[in-house]
Amino acid sequence: MKKIYLLWVIFAYILVGCAGNTAQHEHEHDHEAHEHEEGHEHEEGHKHDHEGEHEHEEGHEHDHEQEEAHAPGEIIFKKALAEAVGLKTVKVVPSTFTDVLKTSGRVMAAQGEESVIVATVPGVVAFGNLSFVDGTAVRKGQAILSLVSGNLSEGNVVAKAKYAYETAKKEYERMQTLVDDKIVSARDFEQARLNYENARVAWEAVAGKQTANGVSVVSPMNGYLKNLQVKEGDYVTVGQPLATIAQNNRLMLRAEVSEKYYHLLPAVQSANFRTPYDNTVYKLSELSGRLLSFGKASDANSFYVPVTFEFDNKGAIIPGSFVDIYLLTAPMENVLSVPVAALIEEQGVYSVYVRIDEEGYVKHPVTLGADNGSEVQILNGLHAGDEVVTEGAYQIKLASASNAIPAHSHSH
Repeated sequence: MKKIYLLWVIFAYILVGCAGNTAQHEHEHDHEAHEHEEGHEHEEGHKHDHEGEHEHEEGHEHDHEQEEAHAPGEIIFKKALAEAVGLKTVKVVPSTFTDVLKTSGRVMAAQGEESVIVATVPGVVAFGNLSFVDGTAVRKGQAILSLVSGNLSEGNVVAKAKYAYETAKKEYERMQTLVDDKIVSARDFEQARLNYENARVAWEAVAGKQTANGVSVVSPMNGYLKNLQVKEGDYVTVGQPLATIAQNNRLMLRAEVSEKYYHLLPAVQSANFRTPYDNTVYKLSELSGRLLSFGKASDANSFYVPVTFEFDNKGAIIPGSFVDIYLLTAPMENVLSVPVAALIEEQGVYSVYVRIDEEGYVKHPVTLGADNGSEVQILNGLHAGDEVVTEGAYQIKLASASNAIPAHSHSH
């Protein structure tokens, strides 16, 4: 009986153990199935993420290709902004350019264009109500100043000249009636006539110029008052310079050229010059200019040879001013040149901006040659047909700092 009971216990234990193993196996199988499903979903999610990243990379590459559509170093300058700043361009084409000899010199009044006023009588300078200074326009016959002599020990010069003239005239007329009757000698008569002529000339020099302020000094021609050499209260003697009247219609340009360029002077044809007070370049070819002469030797006190031109003063050119001069010599053919205003200088390196499309510009470094003041020869850096910015280059330079194409900096 005990044996039978023991067998049932063992059999029951075995059944319980088998059921537990079966449940554990099913649990493990369900767990593996769950893990497989999660792994499959993870793989699909990863695949989806990878495809998204691939699409992002393709989009980025597309954007990068759009960026690379611009030329390297291209500067974008909008058309509306270019119109606002007055931007201008010119196409560079080979043309004739004149070799240049750069020097300095001075603008002077031409011969016959100036007249020096001198004192006709001794006296003290008085301007009265006249306010004349250098540069004042004057007319022929207009009073510039007066010379007062009434308070001098010599007395009033005008009154003395008048009395001397009247006395000499009466004596001459008296002698003229007596000489025919042989009452006076011919010698005495000639002396009386000489005294009369001298008194007449002295009187006519001041006749009609007497005013309440003294003897007026008048301008001999139309022009401008230049170099007033006296001031109120100065005492002057006869013949002393008082002022200069200049017409300034015709001027002279005198260039001082170093001796080492003497062999080039026979080839000089014309000249341009730049004034320091308005920074304007004047061309003698536009001012009816002509070459007068060039020196055959240098001055004893310098090592320079003068070259002299004459031209019309059509602008506000000041005689006596020092200027930069560009002597134009032998012509050169097939030369590329640009206006000086097109150049941009950065630490001694010169560049120009070339238009490559409607709103795109590229900076080109250039090598310069001859410079005539308004245009400059380009030796390297440009080609025929390039469209160069002549006005507005500085504005493009300012825009290049903020308008340059940015470098690729995207990071995943």
